[in-house]
Amino acid sequence: MALTSLLRLQKVCKSYRLGKEEIPVLRDVDVEVERGAYLAIMGPSGSGKSTLLHILGCLDAPTSGSYWLNGRAVHEADAAELARIRNQSIGFVFQNFNLLPRLNLAQNVELPLIYAGIAGAERKRLVQAMMERLGIWERRKHKPHEVSGGQKQRAAIARALVKTPDFILADEPTGNLDSDTTREILKLFSALHAEGHSIILITHEAEVAHAAGSMRILRDGRLLGAVEGVVEGAVEK
Repeated sequence: MALTSLLRLQKVCKSYRLGKEEIPVLRDVDVEVERGAYLAIMGPSGSGKSTLLHILGCLDAPTSGSYWLNGRAVHEADAAELARIRNQSIGFVFQNFNLLPRLNLAQNVELPLIYAGIAGAERKRLVQAMMERLGIWERRKHKPHEVSGGQKQRAAIARALVKTPDFILADEPTGNLDSDTTREILKLFSALHAEGHSIILITHEAEVAHAAGSMRILRDGRLLGAVEGVVEGAVEK
């Protein structure tokens, strides 16, 4: 991999067995992501987005092909190594926020630092700095059900960033937000990208995908160029 390359998937295939039949989901996926890139992967339901997300997030392994992250052969990693990669290298942002309802926002943001074994005083400093950066420090003592959808997603993004991952992996991050809040979150992603953060965003929404620096279309398990996918009707606008 080149020094500027963050990750690369090469000829990645994924299939599942259904009885005696093997169902292909991803077919020869090739993609290389540079450090500091902002890439959107767009596709309709059933295109293989969730499967690709799971492989990029080290939540699942490809049936064949290779996945390199920071020069490491992820496709050869065992379960313990995959867990380390997830914890150290990837900041997840989900459509449903995945905030723990019993914890306040600050405690939710702090969780990855606890898992990483960082001392309490340093955790508090990092959490405050990140929540202030994302404009939600004043909501730190509120539980998730006490804040808006946009504030929940900002807390989820703060949780993803607080451990300084190699890249953010966002799964339909605006799927549960209204139009105004969607624009707010997309502006935030653009600002984070401008600061040098690497972002991979999975979405079915053209408006969201077009906010990224570059876009690829996933259709029938194959990753196409953006223009090729749109012209051939990969996604309805």
